[in-house]
Amino acid sequence: MKPAKFDYYCPKTVEEALSLLEEIGFDGKIIAGGQSLVPIMNMRLSTPEYLIDINQLKDLQFIEFDGSKMKIGALTRQTEIEMSDAVRKHLGLLSEAVPYIGHVQTRNRGTFGGSIVHADPSAEIPLSLMALGGTLHIASKEEVREVNVEDFFVTYLTTDIMPNELLAEIHIPVPEGRVGYSFHEISRRHGDFALVAAACQLSIDSQDRIAKARLVLGGVDAVPLLITEASGLMEGEYLSASLLNKIADIVDEVVNPESDLHATADYRRYLAKKLAVRTVKTAYERARGEHNERS
Repeated sequence: MKPAKFDYYCPKTVEEALSLLEEIGFDGKIIAGGQSLVPIMNMRLSTPEYLIDINQLKDLQFIEFDGSKMKIGALTRQTEIEMSDAVRKHLGLLSEAVPYIGHVQTRNRGTFGGSIVHADPSAEIPLSLMALGGTLHIASKEEVREVNVEDFFVTYLTTDIMPNELLAEIHIPVPEGRVGYSFHEISRRHGDFALVAAACQLSIDSQDRIAKARLVLGGVDAVPLLITEASGLMEGEYLSASLLNKIADIVDEVVNPESDLHATADYRRYLAKKLAVRTVKTAYERARGEHNERS
């Protein structure tokens, strides 16, 4: 299939792109990597009248560490995230999750910001970002506003970003101390969308008690699901079989997946419980220095 007819623009600066967005509004779409948008347009599930190609906006393609947080430009390719030594050192969870995205060719074109704005609830980058926390810097012609990741995802394929706005960069805090992380997903085959995915980052104190934890599940709701009840349960506790069983019980209560052609709701719930336990356990072991190799 082929997309519906559209007018094409290729701005050279962020200011030019924002002016176009202000003028075009709901009738336009931004394209960067195009790994999600192009198939949707080919199937005519999206028929924008105007396509704004932002690949010339090199100011939005960067990875920087300022001592307390990582700053990543929205146009940064997923492969750059995967290969970045700085990301691997400071945001191990993100470094571990990105290789699950599609295939090499997909990641060579797909962008960090594009995956976030597309907001597929089973996608690896939104899931990881929710586990890591941070803020999204969203630009319009009038201002740049900051949105916490918890407030950004609204529902399926829908975010807080407005038609006249552009995601410019993402700031992710770099945790200090004894920190562990883990990402796991189950898919029908490598490169497919995850049936269920789980991400966890946690820190422990000098006595091995969990000081802070964020557990997120994908593929079980319309948005990446932060399991706040599990976070509250874990904080101040040692990891134990009893604690892991309680986490599984919480997941069983809070997730509400739907059945589709690929998996039943019951199977997704089962996977969610298993992956939540595995992910928390691996993150805790890494924080203690017991699980340094990726699995």
